[in-house]
Amino acid sequence: MARLQQVYKDEVAPALKQQFGYKSVMEIPRITKITLNMGVGEA
Repeated sequence: MARLQQVYKDEVAPALKQQFGYKSVMEIPRITKITLNMGVGEA
């Protein structure tokens, strides 16, 4: 599992559940895709 996904699952999701009062885990928004874009040329 990717590190960002693991951090989200272990730390962010429980905090969101507590902050917004979600009763079910299925109510918490989840990460489906992470895209990184990096330029490799002269600016």
